[in-house]
Amino acid sequence: MLTFPRWKIVMILGVVLLGILTSAPNFLTEEQRNELPAFMPSKTLNLGLDLRGGVRLLYGAAVDDVVEARLNNVADQIRDIRRNERGLNFRNIQISGHTVSFDVSREEMIDLAREKLRDLTDVTVGAANPLMGGGVKELELTQEGQRFTLTLTEQGILIQQRDAIARAMEVIRKRIDPDGTKEIVLQMEGNDRIILEVPGADDPEAIKDLVGRTAKLTFHDVNTTASQEDLSRGRTGLREKILPVQDGGMIMVKERVIVSGEDLTDAKPAYDQNGRPSVAFTFNTAGARKFGRHTQENIGRPFAIVLDELVISAPTIQSAIMGGSGQITNIGSVADAQELAVLLKSGSLPIELSVLSERAIGPDLGQENIDAGEIAAIIGFAGVIVYMVLSYGRFGLAANVALITNLVLIMGALSFLQATLTLPGIAGIVLTIGMAVDANVLVFERIREEQSNGRNPFSAMEHGYGEAFSTIMDANITTFIAAAVLYMLGSGPVQGFAVTLAIGILTSMFTAVVLTRFILATWLKRARPAKLPI
Repeated sequence: MLTFPRWKIVMILGVVLLGILTSAPNFLTEEQRNELPAFMPSKTLNLGLDLRGGVRLLYGAAVDDVVEARLNNVADQIRDIRRNERGLNFRNIQISGHTVSFDVSREEMIDLAREKLRDLTDVTVGAANPLMGGGVKELELTQEGQRFTLTLTEQGILIQQRDAIARAMEVIRKRIDPDGTKEIVLQMEGNDRIILEVPGADDPEAIKDLVGRTAKLTFHDVNTTASQEDLSRGRTGLREKILPVQDGGMIMVKERVIVSGEDLTDAKPAYDQNGRPSVAFTFNTAGARKFGRHTQENIGRPFAIVLDELVISAPTIQSAIMGGSGQITNIGSVADAQELAVLLKSGSLPIELSVLSERAIGPDLGQENIDAGEIAAIIGFAGVIVYMVLSYGRFGLAANVALITNLVLIMGALSFLQATLTLPGIAGIVLTIGMAVDANVLVFERIREEQSNGRNPFSAMEHGYGEAFSTIMDANITTFIAAAVLYMLGSGPVQGFAVTLAIGILTSMFTAVVLTRFILATWLKRARPAKLPI
């Protein structure tokens, strides 16, 4: 336990040096950081909204659109039943309020129609586990003669709306904080509002633009028989629409979606064969199968790539595309390609959002919090240092060196990872300092006990560290597991607390067990005291 080979000494000194280098930019001015060599770390602590201010946005969600979209989907399912069942014909399909109504053309087909529609009405939503039941019925079926009506239930509507808002919040999180280190705050307010807080944001318009874009990518078949007169007069066939083309002009496409952005598994910036910016995309298995089948059956026909109701491109299918990947060209600059890739990868917003209020939180409150936190930390830290020196003398000095190093390592790790530091995060740091002191106290008391039992200094120190190590490991591992669970299940401030706690546990294990042992072992081998001053 007291022997340190050369490689281990190099590792210990390297970790300490790395911590000093990564934390040092926090003590430099911006001008000094800009003058640092390229290989030197230059990132500083990323402070949260409660410490340095930021932007708070309140969004309103167009929840009524969810009902309309669901009813249109139900109408499409009814048409699919009509198309797949020979002899079963539905007429006069109408959407009104919360209902979809239609007629069965032949009276002898009513029983078959009721049987096929049962698949729609048996669907439940809102269940924690669909296999275990517990959800509510989304659709109710009523019949008057040959007239059938499917009605969305109130509970089903509410669950659909809440699910759409939850999915919108997840899309916002992926767009604003794709790496999960900015510690944004996202929460639902009421049944149709979303609160977004972005710490340290200095460009609210950029955030609103990134959130506001729907980035709905779809692929459609093109009506090649439409004349220029049809386009100019807006004459369309059944379930067709006219869309603008990015390069100018209009084009008529089928409303039915061949494949959508929901089937994308990856999207990243790239360059086309002419060296211009593009976005390379990859479909999942289902999307690749649908895309491949359509291109195989429509060689020589154009298909439209539509982004947010704008036709980006309408290339002609030259051959079957079975690989499940492709490129979107004619995008613009490299920055446009990067932004589009982020939007596509995060998914499209399932619901339209509008900014109801915007509030910029200034740094004044943050500075007050910082000052209060600094005073509390200094007082507490000074108290711990004095206590350790008075209680354990030279051993207490070694523990204090390790404690200061622990703070440096935590600051360096947070700066390097760009994890956001908030007041709960500071609480996590304070907790880890206490745990580091507890570990040193446990070791020192064990050494003191071994020396009282008659062991010589070398043996007392070795047994002290050896006996206390397993206890320290158990305590830190269980706390690390708790921090991991808090990070996975929590959000916002809870995650900030968990991040600093987890980092602090790792650094305190290094400083309290490895660094103090290295310092004391080095001193012991050189001084060779007859009795440990503890």
